[in-house]
Amino acid sequence: MKSNARGPGGPPGSQGAASGSAQGANASIVTATAASLPDQPHALARARAFAEPLIACETLDTGENILAHADAVAAILKLIGGSEAMQAATYLVHCCQHLTKPQEVITKAFGANYAALAMETTKLVSVQRQARSANAKAQLLDDPAAQTENVRKMLLAFSRDLRVVMLRLASRLQTLRHYAATRQAAPPALAHESLHVFAPLANRLGIWQIKWEMEDLACRFLEPDTYKQIAQLLHEKRIEREGFMEALRAQLQRELNQNHIAALVQGRPKHIYSIVKKMRGKSLDFDQVFDIRALRVIAADVKGCYAALGYVHSHFSLVEGEFDDYIAKPKSNGYQSLHTVVRDEAGRAVEIQIRTQAMHDHAEHGVAAHWAYKEAGAKGYGGVSANSEYDAKIAVLRQLLAWERDLSGPAAARAREANKGLFEDRIYVLTPDAAIVELPQGATTVDFAYSVHTSLGHRCRGARIDGVMVPLNTPLQNGQTVEVITVKEGGPSRDWLNPELGFLASHRAKSKVRAWFNAQVMAQTVAKGREAVEKLLQREGKTAMKLDDLALQLGFKAADDLFEVVGKDELSLRTIENMLRPPEPVLSQDDYVLAKKTRQPERSGQNGKGSKGSVLVVGIDSLLTQLAKCCKPAPPDEILGFVTKGKGVSIHRSDCSNFRNMASGSPDRVIEVEWSSPKTPDGSIYPVDVAVEAADRQGLLRDISEVFAKEKMNVIGVQTQSVKDNRGGTAWMTFTVEVAQSSRLKQVLGIVADVPGVRSARRR
Repeated sequence: MKSNARGPGGPPGSQGAASGSAQGANASIVTATAASLPDQPHALARARAFAEPLIACETLDTGENILAHADAVAAILKLIGGSEAMQAATYLVHCCQHLTKPQEVITKAFGANYAALAMETTKLVSVQRQARSANAKAQLLDDPAAQTENVRKMLLAFSRDLRVVMLRLASRLQTLRHYAATRQAAPPALAHESLHVFAPLANRLGIWQIKWEMEDLACRFLEPDTYKQIAQLLHEKRIEREGFMEALRAQLQRELNQNHIAALVQGRPKHIYSIVKKMRGKSLDFDQVFDIRALRVIAADVKGCYAALGYVHSHFSLVEGEFDDYIAKPKSNGYQSLHTVVRDEAGRAVEIQIRTQAMHDHAEHGVAAHWAYKEAGAKGYGGVSANSEYDAKIAVLRQLLAWERDLSGPAAARAREANKGLFEDRIYVLTPDAAIVELPQGATTVDFAYSVHTSLGHRCRGARIDGVMVPLNTPLQNGQTVEVITVKEGGPSRDWLNPELGFLASHRAKSKVRAWFNAQVMAQTVAKGREAVEKLLQREGKTAMKLDDLALQLGFKAADDLFEVVGKDELSLRTIENMLRPPEPVLSQDDYVLAKKTRQPERSGQNGKGSKGSVLVVGIDSLLTQLAKCCKPAPPDEILGFVTKGKGVSIHRSDCSNFRNMASGSPDRVIEVEWSSPKTPDGSIYPVDVAVEAADRQGLLRDISEVFAKEKMNVIGVQTQSVKDNRGGTAWMTFTVEVAQSSRLKQVLGIVADVPGVRSARRR
């Protein structure tokens, strides 16, 4: 039996290409994404009609009407190529909070796919709102931990449904547009999140149109003075600059073609935020920023790219240090292009990018190229093949994983220096359905199995990583795909708990394995205890007694709890016997007689030692003796005797208050006595009373009884009384236990005093 969990290899590590025109370039990503939504007749109109009664009069936290917001988001999706099905989902997202059972209602009206998308998007919006509120201060301070945590939340949400990406990006862009249109100041936390989380996401996925506009709007709210200054500078020289660039574009394209270099020369759009970044990053003035004036050359092939580069360098003055060859040495995400900066005869700097059409498609689309597998066919874009929807999904998740890693990497290094730790201890691997599983660094395939499901971990017997069989203790790496091979039934191996073998790294998996083995031992212990109790009930003729009732009488919640302590030998079967047998008739003090013979002392007048009796009465031969029930003496207590009328000598402890009262009235009846063998016990046992005061709680009687059982002291009687008071309730208990030496009792009372809730434990 197999439980599949495959995933791709490690993610690329560099940023996606950050340049390119966005006009019409993103249709493929949305088309491929929306393909997973089933086409329905008039889905868009039906969804809007469904949502309108619910949201037409409602507003968002921003103050924007929800229906108007949904209309605008649908328009954004349509502009970048979104299908009607994707646009329809926009309205359903906003219905969730207005429906009692949104998933059921939307499923019934539009299908489970639409319902899942609406629920996942709503869930992510809620999580992001909470995170933005909690981390507003941290975000404004560019806290890497807060930023990385935001990325992680989005990453995990997108892993469940990648369509959430498009809806969230379009919705956030519309929110920024609303603030700009109404001339309101966007909340700093929202603008910061847009700039540092949403815009990089659009950049990662190659959705440039959204990226550039979102960056410019966020910059407008976060740095209004800087934004206005750059916008004014661009506007002042716009006509002059556009005329120069159009003339230069036409001239360059004409001269390239005249020199038999087939190429298309295009202008590049200007974005305020990118200009601000370059000015700050390179400490430049506005006039020194090269891509204020920028062209792009699209050549027929790689040979044509270098031919065009040669022509540009031969006819213009090269700016030193501003040339990059990403064709010979592509970026790790596959981006290829030639970048150069030259000056014309008037000394004006112009940035020129040269690439083939295939390179341009990859740069423009980014990860979107992978999603457009239907249009691309087997060749794909930029040399990357994506021949299935699964491959497209994996390509996107790899970019998201790389994004999280890029963010957490520098932050993690700084945190390690401060000994704080961050997210460097986490990795992400994927299941065959491209669901992301988060694990600790160094986790193995067994850790992965337990993180998916406890049963999967117990039955794990083999694994494949990226389709290759590996040992179970193989450490996993970011972005790998894991397939777990299981058996139908079985449990973990004890070897998995051996740290030297390296099978487990996560605390969760270790606890699950230990719990499994503990459960096996517990089952054996309970079975042993059950067998012993059932045999006892048979001997006592109590087979009709319910086991749960027996457990309750002994202070246990359930029969298995009783069987457990019996199986561990923590509760003596004799205690159960005493409870099962009917109590003997209570005798009066004078009837409780310990008949022990004594012998006459030696003639020398020294105290003699009896050979059989427990008590020696000095000067009296063969006198009947009995232990007083008021103080219950036991060796080696100091004792005195009192001669009763017709019932022999009553033996009391020397500190007995009853004895003192009797002795004061009849001092002539007091005689001296001693134990027959105070140093060498003769096997006799003596009943003594123990008084315990404790905070009343469930299981108190059981816990104290277990102490006496462990110390091999038989309890022959218990009396309890409980009273509610200002401390919650107090229990008074009197235990009658059998001892051979009272000195041993002092040790046991010390243990009883340590039982939780016990306030005092003393001999009566």
